[in-house]
Amino acid sequence: MSRGFIIRRVGLFLIVVWAAASVNFFIPRLATGRDPIREKLGLLAASGGLRQEGVEAMVKAYQAKFGLDKPLHTQYLNFLLNSARLDLGYSLANYPARVGRMIANAMPWTMGLLLVATIIGFSLGTLMGALAVWARAPALFRHLVFPLMTLSAIPPYLLGLVVIYTLGLQLNIFPLSGGYSPGTFPGFRLDFILEVIHHSTLPALAIVLQAVGFWALGMRGMMVSTVGEDYIALAEANGLRSKTIFFRYAVRNAFLPQYTALGLSMAFAVSGQVVVEVVFAYPGMGTLLFRAIQASDYTVINGVVLITIMAIGLVTMVMDFTYPLLDPRISHQRLD
Repeated sequence: MSRGFIIRRVGLFLIVVWAAASVNFFIPRLATGRDPIREKLGLLAASGGLRQEGVEAMVKAYQAKFGLDKPLHTQYLNFLLNSARLDLGYSLANYPARVGRMIANAMPWTMGLLLVATIIGFSLGTLMGALAVWARAPALFRHLVFPLMTLSAIPPYLLGLVVIYTLGLQLNIFPLSGGYSPGTFPGFRLDFILEVIHHSTLPALAIVLQAVGFWALGMRGMMVSTVGEDYIALAEANGLRSKTIFFRYAVRNAFLPQYTALGLSMAFAVSGQVVVEVVFAYPGMGTLLFRAIQASDYTVINGVVLITIMAIGLVTMVMDFTYPLLDPRISHQRLD
């Protein structure tokens, strides 16, 4: 891997992050005329928490505090400088909470749920999709194509409603919502970890069921073309074992598109499954983003999307570097 390729790829990563972050900055401000500070203080005044005549003065004070009284281009430059330092500022709707702290609190919940669910769904789906095409595999896997197609077509939040009704309401095996029971003190203890796993089972199951179908159909499509290649016939003619042909020749050559899609899925896991987390009242990044959109909390929206953009760009760059390890036919030297 040449130094020139690394420099170009890192530079492209920085340009993509800057462009996407810029779009993320301008769209919420241009798409709506709502003022989250004025709305928040107006609700407090309506409930008797503030005097009505003092609301306008407080709105101006808060706008000055957050820099919202400055021209848009000045706000943009400040946003870029703060983002470069990973200083995401304060939440507009939940002041004085800092955006970085809110994201840090929600991130472990989302990463623990989605990374585990994605890896399980990817592993099972990829193997089942490959075996559905392999002639020497049990016939059971070929009969699973229709159920897998059905699962891949159902959104995870609808599967979430199904598992809530069956395993939560009817069988009463798992809790219906939340990350842990009310009144429980979070901590790195075995009892708390087991309770978190117990509460995460239903949302994880909803994600895994849909993911298994998605990954299985993708791998099946790639295997259909791979098993007909000449090198598969040559390997069989040379008397290689069926397991060797299956894993080293068929699966390995069909795996590269799956690997690309897996990397993007892992990157998007940072932002969470918004609808799934909202359905299960799960305290992750998806719920945080949903509430920020409801409250027009620009700083939280910018923070979540910026972290997602950086994750996608970073994972894509790492995948570019690791492609030659999976397929020796790929060489970055040809791109120089």
